[in-house]
Amino acid sequence: MSKFLALFLALFGLGLHAQTLTLETCIEKSLRNHPDIKKLSLFLEQSSFGVDVAKADYLPQVNLSADYNPHNTFVMPQNGAFKTITGDSWQVGAQINQKIYDFSKTTSTIKANEKSQKIASLSLKDAEALLGYNIKNIYNLALFQTKALQTRERDYQTKEELYKQAAALVREGLKTQADEMSMLSALYSADDARAQSKAELHKALTTLSLYMGEKVEFDATLKDNSIDKREDFKTTKEDVMQKNYALSSAQELIKRDTLLYSAVKAQNYGSLDAVASYTRQSSLNEYDASMVGIGIKIPIYSGGRISAQEQISRIDIEMAKEAYNTKKLQLQEEIDNLLIDLQRFHYTTKAKEALIDSTLATKTIVEARYKEGLSTYIEVLDASSLNLQATLGLLESKFAIQKIMDRLEYLRGESE
Repeated sequence: MSKFLALFLALFGLGLHAQTLTLETCIEKSLRNHPDIKKLSLFLEQSSFGVDVAKADYLPQVNLSADYNPHNTFVMPQNGAFKTITGDSWQVGAQINQKIYDFSKTTSTIKANEKSQKIASLSLKDAEALLGYNIKNIYNLALFQTKALQTRERDYQTKEELYKQAAALVREGLKTQADEMSMLSALYSADDARAQSKAELHKALTTLSLYMGEKVEFDATLKDNSIDKREDFKTTKEDVMQKNYALSSAQELIKRDTLLYSAVKAQNYGSLDAVASYTRQSSLNEYDASMVGIGIKIPIYSGGRISAQEQISRIDIEMAKEAYNTKKLQLQEEIDNLLIDLQRFHYTTKAKEALIDSTLATKTIVEARYKEGLSTYIEVLDASSLNLQATLGLLESKFAIQKIMDRLEYLRGESE
């Protein structure tokens, strides 16, 4: 009695420590650990500093300078001749430069960098949504393989029972050796299929472990999210197009390149700056020098540099527009195909459900007739195979529907 109690407590303890996972937990841990997300987060942070760099051009620029020459030769006229004196000299000064107007070059550059920051933010959100979609695929694949494995286990048990029946009937002289060998062959095939499902489940859990950054045990319990609970899912192509991160990013890229083009064009007109400086100098004499004024810089000739930069910026805008159009066409095509497939798989699901009921009834009748010697082993195996394929087909159809809905959610800019 004590041994039984100890065994019960041990099994109960294992049950308490069994690993249980939810889809939300898997997505959360993957987002926290995946290097692509970390890299894009750093890129977003980096782009915010780009805005600060651009804004600095509108703030006063203050510079300090100092130099000391321990050996310096001074030339001085004296009585109609030149006399040289050797000595040291030093100079300390400060200069301040404040931009007054540059024909919106700085303003356009600041706005362009703000667009870059927004693009980085959209890229991060898109990467998070894509990672969420990938995790959903892996998680649902593991769920699918778990259910497929359960179906394979039941099929194996059925084939094992049929094999035992066939062997008993052979011993009684009611069936031939061919019946027993055919049932044994079917049993081996069922065992092989069961092993394949185990391997696919193990691979799915291994991949999930890599994304999450922690070990997922083979016997882990995955909470069903579930494939059967999405009947209320609705979306339209317009909704997806409006919320898609990649398409929004492509639109922002056009705006950014347009602003950069404006900034490049503004270089042709130069800038107006306020300048002030103060210098304390000591050579033969020690004195102060100060200056306050306004300066204007207009580029007359730059070797064609500004013109070339302008053409490059103009082409960048056109390329960004074509990239947007390409992305829009690809997205429209994918959404249309996904919505068509979604509708098709709903019909497939209904057909598979009806087929399961039919094949299960046929399987039950044929197995009962086989026991009475009224059916052949071929009819039994065919009925069992049809029921198995219908059951697996229903699981595959639901998995396909779930995958399509998850893909549409990703394209619609949703990570969970």
